[in-house]
Amino acid sequence: MEAEIIGECEASPNDGGAKRRQVMDGARAVFLSAGFDGASMNDIARAAGVSKGTLYAYFDSKEQLFEALIREDKEHQAERLCVFPREGGDPGALLREFGRRLVEMIMRPDTVAQVRVVIAATAKFPQLGRAFYDAGPRYGVQRLAAQLDAFAKTGALEIVDAELAARQFINLCCSDFHKQVLFGVVESVPSSDIDAAVDAAVEFFLKAYRPTRAIAPPLP
Repeated sequence: MEAEIIGECEASPNDGGAKRRQVMDGARAVFLSAGFDGASMNDIARAAGVSKGTLYAYFDSKEQLFEALIREDKEHQAERLCVFPREGGDPGALLREFGRRLVEMIMRPDTVAQVRVVIAATAKFPQLGRAFYDAGPRYGVQRLAAQLDAFAKTGALEIVDAELAARQFINLCCSDFHKQVLFGVVESVPSSDIDAAVDAAVEFFLKAYRPTRAIAPPLP
């Protein structure tokens, strides 16, 4: 039996991405249903349909596996969120589209469940919270900041600190919705409420960062 496990351990890294994907999918299901503390490597191996030897061939510990999972999930979400046109376009239209995608993404049940798991684990394993923040919120802020900086360079917006402006806009869009869903106050928020909050955020943001126009003196 031991030889069988060792042999599988040695072979599994050569499976390519398919076996690792199988492990990650099983781990995601277990973490979301049982939480970080409630999940075990035995449970994950069973859910993934692999032996513990295969599991440990990819990840040395449950903490390492969970960190890899949240980094991958948040990076994929952030990549889908931060799809901006090559050309600048209209700041208001771009921000409205980005804001709606952002709020819809953070309100998804699987996203909320993952945030809850990360928060519960972070007190004991702070590196997990940092991994979640770096791969998700920080990445999103940096990508939006780069787009805002591009608008500033063309004169479409007047922004000195693009990263600060990006954080401000994201916080405006999220309103109180995310907290309500995260803490179980409501299960979901109507799309009409999300649209209204994002529209208000865009209007407020543009009032702050639209270029100031010099007022022409009256004609004599």
